[in-house]
Amino acid sequence: MVKDLQSSSLLRQLQQERICSKMLRLLRSVMMVMILVIPGLLVSVNEAHLSYGHYQTSCPNVEALVKDTLVPIFLTDATAPASFLRLLFHDCQVQGCDASLLLNSERRNTGSEMISSKNFMIRNRESIGLIKSVVESECPGQVSCADIIALAAKESVAFTGGPQIQVPLGRKDSTSSSYKQADLSLPSPQVSVDGMLQIFKSKGMNLQESVAVLGARTLGVEHCLNIVDRLYNPKHTNSNAASANDMLEKGYEVVLKMQCPTRVPLTNLTFVPNDVTPLTFDNQYYRDIIFGRGLFGIDSSISKDPRTSPIVKSFAEDQNYFFQVFASAFVKLSSTNVLTGNLGQIRSHCSRLN
Repeated sequence: MVKDLQSSSLLRQLQQERICSKMLRLLRSVMMVMILVIPGLLVSVNEAHLSYGHYQTSCPNVEALVKDTLVPIFLTDATAPASFLRLLFHDCQVQGCDASLLLNSERRNTGSEMISSKNFMIRNRESIGLIKSVVESECPGQVSCADIIALAAKESVAFTGGPQIQVPLGRKDSTSSSYKQADLSLPSPQVSVDGMLQIFKSKGMNLQESVAVLGARTLGVEHCLNIVDRLYNPKHTNSNAASANDMLEKGYEVVLKMQCPTRVPLTNLTFVPNDVTPLTFDNQYYRDIIFGRGLFGIDSSISKDPRTSPIVKSFAEDQNYFFQVFASAFVKLSSTNVLTGNLGQIRSHCSRLN
């Protein structure tokens, strides 16, 4: 009798332990899912129609198709990842992430954003069109050009050593494009810290994310045209006490003036690397700007401003932390003012309306 009671008690104990173990495993699974999709939870209500499984039935292989098409481009042009990332940023800053930047001027769209002087460095629009044609061959009429831009940008970050970012999908393409709006919306090289913070706050970013998103400039180069004003205009020189937060390290300033030797560049082909590792997505940008080796005034300013300098230092010291915050900022930026549902269209060809 006693043995039976002991056996029964032991059985109940084992069953309770199994239940607790199952609950613990379930809790861990839920926590892991939350960690994996946390960027999606940061998307604002206006972008609630985006989802991580948007193409699960209509085009389940879309991410693989985009990646496989990009790899040969990356291998033949080491600067391509930077251009895809820049393309996303410039597209999202104007009307939202709607592929309006890809539209050419035509009878129904006479004001292409590409006319704006602020977009003169944009490249690889035709490569987005190539990816689109590959996707169309397998999933006709399903995947938007706007989503392809977002996927190309996130693959560019990963390919160059940056974080693996999961982005929600379901954007539609715009039916308009405005170079005037591009002129107004794209920030100038002289943007202030206050201006920068306001721009990214409007995208739903917090202070850390606003500083992290500037780290995208760790990739690629900058044309001399955009930095000569800082190098040669007296109001931007180190001798001006009012520009205490816009300081260039003397040796770096000499190097920049050697690479950009005239106030008016003789050609648009003169450029300088954004940092010392322009082909690698890393935290070198922050390490450089701490010592006054940033191309723009905003670079020096965020390293000196009391609101942002602690964040710059944290990113310079901890690359994984930078990657984490950048991934969150990337999702917020790429989900800004998107067209979903019945708004917009899925273009058959990215450069023109249906």
